Amino acid sequence: MQQQTISITAIASLSSLGNTSEEIWKNYLHDNHCFSEHLIDHKNTLVAKIDTDSSEIIRKLKLSDSKYKSLDQSVLYAMAASRQAMQNAGWSYNDVFGINIGSSRGATDLFETHYQEYLKTGKAQTLASPTTTLGNISSWVAHDLQSSGPEISHSITCSTALHAVLNGVAWLKAGMADKFLVGGTEAPLTDFTIAQMRALKIYSNSTEEYPNRALDLEKKKNTMILGEGAGVCCLEIGKKENALAYIEGMGYATEILEHSISISAEATCFQKSMKMALQNTHLSEVDVIVMHAPGTIKGDLTEYKAIEKVFGESLPLLTTNKWKIGHTFGASGILSMELAILMMQHNRFIGVPFAAAQIQAKPIKKVLINAVGFGGNAVSILLSV
Repeated sequence: MQQQTISITAIASLSSLGNTSEEIWKNYLHDNHCFSEHLIDHKNTLVAKIDTDSSEIIRKLKLSDSKYKSLDQSVLYAMAASRQAMQNAGWSYNDVFGINIGSSRGATDLFETHYQEYLKTGKAQTLASPTTTLGNISSWVAHDLQSSGPEISHSITCSTALHAVLNGVAWLKAGMADKFLVGGTEAPLTDFTIAQMRALKIYSNSTEEYPNRALDLEKKKNTMILGEGAGVCCLEIGKKENALAYIEGMGYATEILEHSISISAEATCFQKSMKMALQNTHLSEVDVIVMHAPGTIKGDLTEYKAIEKVFGESLPLLTTNKWKIGHTFGASGILSMELAILMMQHNRFIGVPFAAAQIQAKPIKKVLINAVGFGGNAVSILLSV
């Protein structure tokens, strides 16, 4: 395939870290996590909610148009992040660009609310269907931005956002678009969603200083915690002067399933996706890997073993942000990309505070980002500056 440069000309997000790159970077520089306790699923539960300023942005957005009042938080988060990304990239309403923003759970809060009402009354609300379909994420973002390109939404569990990046790049390289807005959004802090994670026995009930032990390969219990948020980035074909980073390589793979949430002992899917993403890059050039590492025993360890299989003894610096902001499901990959870009911009490695210290010995020029979802569908994206 002809190698065409893909530029990332903007990235924007809102999460428990904040909603501006300055605030997000400042929060990455300290060793505190972003979890707080809330009554969810009938008990006090640690989660990572969007910060106060982001909540106010969403409140104002919801009130800005009568049609927005009936939308799920996941849609509103995507709209807010997309507005900011478009502004950061300098795109105007005259630009034609595609949109591909997905979610793992979709409109989960709204779906639970509508279904509870149906159980009580035996009737569904008029807007119950259109506001809970997955496709309403990208279509409402397109409406809000008045865009005229293709709109795509998809759900590929926790690798949703990175699959959106893959798809956006495919459209650009096919010559079917010059610009694409891609990303993921998630608002999963609901009773039923948390109950599902507890049923899988992967949710943290830790009282330790760091209740999510992502990248602690010695842990004896699962410590996943959920977070919420959205992230999107602007992709453009060609080497742009205002590029924050370039997409150097991409890889993807799916495992044969033993059961619905299985992954092999050495994460064969990750080995394949990383090798594909690195096929034109010497392994020594990779400075950092932002791992998926959700804080589960098996999830963290199998990915680490896959990295060992691919890189041998000369491992790059390894990190994850889930010890800090939790697992944001479909949005997690794009938030990992944001961390990668910030580390390259500031030339500073952000590690995991309770993991073995890793020393940055050279400038951070290339970062590999991993994501995998239930069903063993892995994506690896290599970014460079």
